[in-house]
Amino acid sequence: MKIKRIEHVGIVVGNLEQSRTLWEDCFGIKLTGTEKMPDRPVELAFYPVGDSMVELIAGTTPDSKQAKMVAEGKGGLNHICFEVEDIDAALEELKAKGIPLLDAVPRIGHAGARIAFIDPSATGNCLVELAQLADDAH
Repeated sequence: MKIKRIEHVGIVVGNLEQSRTLWEDCFGIKLTGTEKMPDRPVELAFYPVGDSMVELIAGTTPDSKQAKMVAEGKGGLNHICFEVEDIDAALEELKAKGIPLLDAVPRIGHAGARIAFIDPSATGNCLVELAQLADDAH
C-alpha cells in the first residue's frame, strides 16, 4: 500500500461555529471550506496545516452520531486519515493480511473521495481512515 500523506485529522465538535472561532481567531488558520454530507446528518469544516488538513466534524441533528458522542463526553480527536494511491489495492492488501475493516468496499466521503475505515481493534483503538481523493481534488 502506498500512503502518500496524512490527508486529515478528524475532530468531533459540538458547535461548528464556536470551534471555527478557535481555529481561525486563536490559531490563525484560514478555513478552506465547509461541506454538508447529503446522506448523513453531519457538517465538515476544513483547515489546512502544511500538506494536511484538520477536519472539524459536527452533527447537524441531536440524534446524529457526532452529537451523541459530544453529549457522552466523547467528542474531540476522532480519527486520522491517510491518503492512499489506490484504495482498492490498499483494502485488498489489508484483507490479505487479516486486518479487520469497517468498510470492506470503499464509499464516498468528503469532496467525492473514495474512503474506507479500518476496524480500531486492529490499530490499538485508533480509528484510521484511508482515502483516495477524487481526481479534481488534488
